[in-house]
Formats: sequence, C-alpha cells, structure tokens
Amino acid sequence: MKIKRHERQVERMEAYEEAQRLAAEEAERLSKEKEAAAKVEAARIKASELAKPVPEEVKAVKIKEDYRREDIRINIPKYEEDTHESTYIPGKMSEGQKNIMNLMKDEDLFGSREIESGSEIKYGLDESTPVPSGFGLDGDVVNTGLGLNFEESEENLTIEKESEVVFKSGLNPVKADPMKVAAKAAETQGHAAYDTEQRLTKKEAREAMLTQEELNLSTEPRVKPYEFPPITLLNKPAPSSKQGASSSALRDKAIKLEETLRSFNVDARVINVTQGPSVTQYEVQPALGVKVSSIVKLADDIALNLEAKNIRIEAPIPGKAAVGIEIENDTRSMVTLREVLGSQVFKNSSSKISFALGRDIYGNDIVGDIKEMPHLLVAGSTGSGKSVCINSIILSILYKAKPEDVKLVLIDPKAVELGNYNGIPHLLIPVVTKPEKAAAALNWAVAEMTERYNKFADANVRDLKSYNDVMQKLEQPEGMMPQIVIIIDELADLMMSAPSQVEESITRLAQMARAAGMHLIVATQRPSVDVVTGLIKSNIPSRIAFKVASQIDSRTILDGAGAEKLAGKGDMLYAPNGEDRRRVQGVFVSNDEINAVIDFVKAQGGTAEYASDVINRIENTASGAPSGLDDDGDELLPEVIELVVTSGQASASMLQRRFRIGYNRAARIIDMLEARGIIGPPDGSRPRQVLMTETELYALQGELTNNEDFEEEL
Repeated sequence: MKIKRHERQVERMEAYEEAQRLAAEEAERLSKEKEAAAKVEAARIKASELAKPVPEEVKAVKIKEDYRREDIRINIPKYEEDTHESTYIPGKMSEGQKNIMNLMKDEDLFGSREIESGSEIKYGLDESTPVPSGFGLDGDVVNTGLGLNFEESEENLTIEKESEVVFKSGLNPVKADPMKVAAKAAETQGHAAYDTEQRLTKKEAREAMLTQEELNLSTEPRVKPYEFPPITLLNKPAPSSKQGASSSALRDKAIKLEETLRSFNVDARVINVTQGPSVTQYEVQPALGVKVSSIVKLADDIALNLEAKNIRIEAPIPGKAAVGIEIENDTRSMVTLREVLGSQVFKNSSSKISFALGRDIYGNDIVGDIKEMPHLLVAGSTGSGKSVCINSIILSILYKAKPEDVKLVLIDPKAVELGNYNGIPHLLIPVVTKPEKAAAALNWAVAEMTERYNKFADANVRDLKSYNDVMQKLEQPEGMMPQIVIIIDELADLMMSAPSQVEESITRLAQMARAAGMHLIVATQRPSVDVVTGLIKSNIPSRIAFKVASQIDSRTILDGAGAEKLAGKGDMLYAPNGEDRRRVQGVFVSNDEINAVIDFVKAQGGTAEYASDVINRIENTASGAPSGLDDDGDELLPEVIELVVTSGQASASMLQRRFRIGYNRAARIIDMLEARGIIGPPDGSRPRQVLMTETELYALQGELTNNEDFEEEL
C-alpha cells in the first residue's frame, strides 16, 4: 500500500512539473505573439505613411511630416518600485497556473489538513508544506512562492482575537479553528518553559566553575550591538513626483528645436530625447561640416524660442557623436533618499563609506564611494542643496557602517547644521563648532595619520585594510582601527580664522591620508580662490558643484564652466576621481527624516563613547596650553622658538641660513610660530614682532622639565 502511495506521489509530482513547464511555455508563446503583432502593426503604419503623397508647393506639409517622424527616440526612464511595503493585488491566472494550483491542493502530493469554518470542511495545505504561504478565495493567490508574480498584502494577516486569525483580501474572511490556535499557543509556551529551564541549568553549571571576580565581570551589562536603521524611517516619494512631460510634448519640443537650428542655417537633427528628474536632454546630431561651436553660441536663442527657463549645452556628449542640449523640466521629479538607499546599486556596494547621491538623466541611481574618491570638495551657493547633500552622506554612512568600522569628525563653524548629530555612536568627538578647535582637530588628524603610518611600518603593511587583517589574524581585535571621515561644513569660516594652518593641514591630509583610511569632505558656499586655494583644489580630486552665481566660481570648483547653468535645488555636476562630469539630481531628505534616523540610532546604545584623549589634545592645542614647544609639527620647532625669542627676530631667510633648510620648510615653521602666538602677523617689508619674552620662555621650559608626564606626551 505504501509503494502504491509513493508511486502515486511520484506521478503527481511529474504532473506538477509538467504543468509548470506548460505554463512557462504558454507565457513565452503569448509574449512572442504580442511582440510580433506589434512589429507588424508598426510596419503597416510606417508603410502607409510613406505611401502618402507630399505636395511640393505646400512647405507646411514638410513640417507636418517631420512631426510624424518616428526616428526620434523618446526615453522616459522607469524607476525601481519600492517593494519594502508590498500590496496585495488579486489577479487572473492562466490555465497552466490553475493546473499548478489544483496540483498543489492534492493531499497525496502535499499532505492535508482540515480547517473548520462553521459547518463546512475545507481542505488546504499542511503547515509543514514549504511551497505556498497562504491562499485567498475564488482562485486568488497570495505569495505562493512559485514565481507567479502576485504581490502580498501589507495587512493580509491581522489578529482580531486571541483565538481567531483572519485573512483579509477584500473578500469574506476565513477563520482558523480556535481550538487549534489555543493548542498551538500552549505548545509554544511549553517549549519556551523548557528552554528557560535548560538555560538556567547550564547557567548554574557555568557559574559553579567561575571565581567571584569572573562572576562580577559576567554580570556587567553588555554593549548592545549596533542595529542599522530601518528604511521605513524615510519617506516614500509622492505619486505626483513621478509625473513628467508626455511623449508627444517631448516630440513637439524636439521638432521645434530642429526648426530653431535650421532658422540659423545650422543643419542638425534630434536623434534622441531623454527625460531626467530635473532636466530633459535632447541629443542633436549635426550634419557633416557643421561646427559644434555654431550650436553652442546659439544657447540664448534656443532658450528664447523654446521658452525654456534655463538651458545647458554639453558639446559633445562624452562617447557619442552628438551635442547634448539640456532644458529644465516644467515639473521636477523629486528623488528621495529612500529610493537610492533601497536600490540594488547601494545594497551591492561593498564599501562601508558608500553614500546615496542622486539620480542621473538616464534614470540610473548614483552611489558614491568615499574610499575611491578619496577626498571630496562640495561647493554651491545658498539654497542650492549643499547642506542636504552633506546630510545624505552622513545618513548613508549610518545605514551602511557600524560605529566600530567608521568614525566621523564633524566640523560645523556655523553651529546650526550638524549639531543634532551629537550623541550618535559614530562620532569620534563631539561636533566641533569653534574655528580654533577646528584647526586643532585638523592638526590632530595629521598626527593621527602619521601615527597610523608608523604602525603600518611596524606591521610591514601598506594600508588600513591590510593592517586590520593582520590584527584579526593575530586575534587582537582591540588593535584594529576604523576608517575616519572628516566633514567640514563651511571652509570659508576656517580660512578666515587660521588660513595657513587650516590650508596646511588639509593639504597634508589630502596628499597622504588615503592609505591610512582617513578621508576629507570639504564643503563651502563661497568657492572663491581665497577659500578654495590652489593647494587645496589640486589635492582633492573629486568634486560636486551645485548652482553657483558666476562662471568664475564654476571654474574654481570644476576647472570649467557649467555650474552657473544649473537649476538649483539639488541639481549638481558630479565629477568623481578620474571620471567625466555627470549631471545628477541629488536626493532630498527632510529635517523630520534626519531626526527620525538620529533618534533611532541614539536610542540603541545610550550615550556616545567619545575619545577622551583626542578631546583633551584638541582642547590643549586650541586653548594655547603649553603647546609652544610642541614638536609634532616639525622637529626643529623647539630650537627655532628659543632662537627667535632670544634674538628678537623672526624671518624665513634667517631660519634658512641658521638651520640650513629650504624655503618651504622655513616658511612653514614661521606659520607655526604665528599660529602658536609666539610671533605676530606679517607687516609688509618690516620684520615680524616677537610676542613671547625670554622670561615666559624660561618659565615654560621649566614647567616642561618638571612635568614628566607632559614630556612623555610630547
């Protein structure tokens, strides 16, 4: 009897697989027939259009024929749908899918169970069956697991009472057996009680073998592991934000663009139209012999004839034999942070310091990697989207990295942008708001970089990843070091307070900090040459330019024009290290979303654990504590200080002659003396004033001699 039952199950399984195969073949056949019919219809329409006569005496007919051209490709990208909260959609099944459902209900193949619903007995699947997760009524399928592409309801399962489970699908509810629900609950409680008893027994046995000191250590509260914020804390895009211009409207504008170019004797045709979130790009292919410059110089005339708010011409488009004319959309599509964080591009990024940037014209989600940049300059005028970009970078790190893997140093001279991040576990120190402490924090970063390189040399490795791998192999997790991302929200304020010191620190970090796992993100709303100096710009290879006031500011950021033509509100030109510039609509994140994520992160581990040694060192440097003889900047600094104070003179040429060093090093030491308050600022051609007296110098030297702990720190 068992053999026959087994044979019958095998036959049912083979029939099930055959039905599944037939369903797939049926779907493929229908798809091919539909595609072939569409091609035939398109060919018929095109043939009928070509057969129509064109009167030569009526010139308007030619324009009308152009209007009906099908060679202009209209591209409206389809974005990924957010599937984190799916909705149940009842649908019709094909014959092959119905056969599969009938076979799945076969009790010999999948087992059976009875569900009482009043006086009626219904047969369903056994609870141990792995294939489906539930059924609706009248052939509706809910998440069968068979690749039928039916979506699951957000609220298909709700608990009305303790003994009652209701499946809601817009139809009559199906109630489970109350007795079985109660029995299942009792069984679960029994297992839980047994597991608790077993755990207590094991705990008692373990504690019997521990000393009192070990028992005290074992009862200390453990740090809760970091839990990544759920993406549901961020807002979904509104349905209206996805709506753009229709295909017919885009084709109308393409024809009008061709007419405008022909009116200026420029023979060119539009070959492709791509609608992005904020702008639409028209790819114009000039005829042979037409200069590209003849199209570029018509920018104002094109904007006038097309009634465009603003246009930008990319001549030519990299990798294409076409000129790109970008026209601002009448209705802008918002790109939310949730969309890009939920994209496969962000999920598949292996770097822990990846960040969601935005979406380009072609509908591609753009994700940046700070590790590959390795430093970033962000600039734009007020209201262009710079601060939103900085916040999206920080939130992306909170969604991607644990506190032990990535540490943040946030510098906010305006004291209003980043202060709400105080208390998150990723912060190495509290948010720095005072310019003098910001300069001291950058000095600490340079010293930390040097210390890391010394450790790399001792371990015979070249970068942070290799060093951490060595520590892991040696089973010394406490020796592993995190990546450090330093974010400066407004560089202009720092350059006003301590320009030479800030510029020197940023330059040294930008030149050497990549292998040490330290990265800079510098932002400013005043991209002038006195803020973004040549040294800073030459050592920061990756740039993000938002809308700026003039072409001069655009050249300061990007070494080229273009940023002055942007539309604002997140519209940016993104130029990562070694790649061409791309126009991207940046993600938007509201203050409520930022606070929701911050509150979630803060609620996990209590108070943040700041590095007290780093804080003390920054405080000492910023307050002018005995750092006058601190030799972390240059080994000759103590001798130079003594020479300058005793001689009463200070100049770079004197240091060159006395210590036989080059001009660059001598000038750098002079800047250090000025930053420490030992000498005054330059006064034209006259020598600098020495501010420290010999008495103060001897008192400081005596204090350092008596304080052995401070000497060890130096």
